Amino acid sequence: MTVDFSPLIAWPYFAALTLAAAVLAALGVWRGVRGAWLRAAALAAFCLAIANPVLFQEEREPLSTIVAVVVDRSQSQENGDRRAQTDQALEGLKERLARFPQIEARIVEAADGEETEAPSTKLFGALATALADVPPARVGGAIFITDGQIHDVPDVNQKLGFEAPVHALISGEPDEFDRRIEIVSAPRFGIVGEQQKMTFRVVDDGAAPGGSAEVTIRLNGNEIATEQAEPGTDVPFSFTVPRGGNNILEFAVGPVAGEVTETNNRAVHVLDGIRENLRVLLVSGEPHAGERAWRNLLKSDAAVDLVHFTILRPPEKQDGTPINELSLIAFPTRELFVDKIGEFDLIIFDRYQHRGVLPILYYDNIAQYVENGGALLIAAGPEHAGDDSIAATPLAAVLPATPTGVMNEKAFFPRLSEEGKMHPVTRGLEGAADEPPAWGRWFRTVDVDRPLGQTVMEAADGKPLLVLNRVGKGRVAMLLSDQGWLWARGFEGGGPHVSLYRRTAHWLMQEPALEEEALTARAIGRTLEITRQTIEGDPRQATLTYPSGRTQEVTLTQRDPGLYKAEVETDEIGLFEVSNDELTTLVHVGNVDAPEFKAAISTKEKIQPWAEKTKGLVRRLADADGPVDLPPVLPVRGAVRVADDQRLSLRMTDETVLKGIDSLSLFAGLFGLAALLFLISATWYREGR
Repeated sequence: MTVDFSPLIAWPYFAALTLAAAVLAALGVWRGVRGAWLRAAALAAFCLAIANPVLFQEEREPLSTIVAVVVDRSQSQENGDRRAQTDQALEGLKERLARFPQIEARIVEAADGEETEAPSTKLFGALATALADVPPARVGGAIFITDGQIHDVPDVNQKLGFEAPVHALISGEPDEFDRRIEIVSAPRFGIVGEQQKMTFRVVDDGAAPGGSAEVTIRLNGNEIATEQAEPGTDVPFSFTVPRGGNNILEFAVGPVAGEVTETNNRAVHVLDGIRENLRVLLVSGEPHAGERAWRNLLKSDAAVDLVHFTILRPPEKQDGTPINELSLIAFPTRELFVDKIGEFDLIIFDRYQHRGVLPILYYDNIAQYVENGGALLIAAGPEHAGDDSIAATPLAAVLPATPTGVMNEKAFFPRLSEEGKMHPVTRGLEGAADEPPAWGRWFRTVDVDRPLGQTVMEAADGKPLLVLNRVGKGRVAMLLSDQGWLWARGFEGGGPHVSLYRRTAHWLMQEPALEEEALTARAIGRTLEITRQTIEGDPRQATLTYPSGRTQEVTLTQRDPGLYKAEVETDEIGLFEVSNDELTTLVHVGNVDAPEFKAAISTKEKIQPWAEKTKGLVRRLADADGPVDLPPVLPVRGAVRVADDQRLSLRMTDETVLKGIDSLSLFAGLFGLAALLFLISATWYREGR
């Protein structure tokens, strides 16, 4: 209740009037005039009436005390009974807070960080957002329901923006332990065929049993090593990059009985294999129009080191010219096919025939080169159907097709076979979808018996044109025509010879993207894209295994012939495994170094400093195998100065909101008039005596 003045005249005039009245009253008292005090009282009442005193009474409503309840919904809360404990604690806390009408609970559920971030538990950020519109004086406290693995705990010397207790109710069990594996250092790129070094570490969190751990290492799904590691010790590891493109290294440490989770028992690292200047040997049996198409294609690629020989003068063609007078070099057969054959990534025989240039034993060396992982491409012409065909040498052991000795001399449009429409080497070749295909014709092919492997392109009457086959660890391709140069020259509009030749060469060199049977997966944010390449028909469903261990059947939908895809929105972050038939692949959703996948045991240590500073309470929700036990709520008027180790102290606010104001003019109306008349009458009465 307050009194204010609202004078009926301006303040300067009121001040002059009051001064005059005071002078008159003082003069009367000083001179001892009869009734001077009554006159002074009457003048004072008159001035007070002019001042118009007003009595104000505010109508206020007390504001509620805001208590933030921050609930940890991160992935680590899926371990054990933590989620059930959290849900039970939240319901119990709501009930306790509801008993106090002056308390308003703000429930904030905080999940992992956004998909563009490293997944982590950011509870203090969620707290700041929840209280952004609340004046600090109204905040009664903050209660975290979490496993304690909070990754944005500010320094204890910083300010939270309010002065109230910070409490934490910890889910999980006491004395938890967990074993995990992490990659300490690893290269992102590596040269194919060269050794790379990396370092990994096994970490035991909590009261772990100790002892060495067995780590199984897989490369592209194949087990390559088993290492023994002491927890907490960096372990170096070396491996050879087997192929170009993505190479997936998986490190798996054996589980320990009773550990919190096995989700972090595996770690993956993706390394891009780079071929350092692919070495290609091109041997042309004689000069012809097609060899330049091969040479131009290979020379245009800066990553290819090309060694090209053309046999200009076979041994039977002797004209008496001394070798030292020729502007040519002798074919270094021993150096190429014995000493250094293993250094080549691809060998191409372009219209080559056996004419005594290569000793018969060298063909066996080439066959062994293929079986041991090499790549061989035969671009055949009429000589392949003749008596000097290389199919009559030991090289025949790795060739997918045997010539019948007949040349098919008939114009035709090269067409994709049914397998070719699905095979990544030929699928989607420009112009293949039209009928006839939107490219030029060829005019002859080598007739062969029924070939092995896959016939991906056909000539006239369905005869094989391009045959692909695997032999041992290596691969062989046969192009049964020497007229691909017609496309290079633009005959009848030309054709996609560059794409065809390049894809064939890269398939031979085992490019992962061109595998006919492959399963790959990639993460786009939290969307998992699964791709299945096959020439065996509908792969039906793939099995997706989540980091938590649960599985999901995913239906693969055909997008192109031989290409099936599916997209899955994931609600977990970590290492996923996809399997279909006998193929498996791994993919990591989220940042592989995310804090959420490191320590997994529940802990009070991270939040304890803030509880001590603000006189809060940190307490586990349950003992080992015990029920959830919530502490009672204690409202406190004024600042919380003493920590209570049994109750959740909350500072109650004194803030109010103004609802309305009642005003009363003290000298207005009959009351003021009566007071003035009484004093004037008293003055008159006094003087009349």
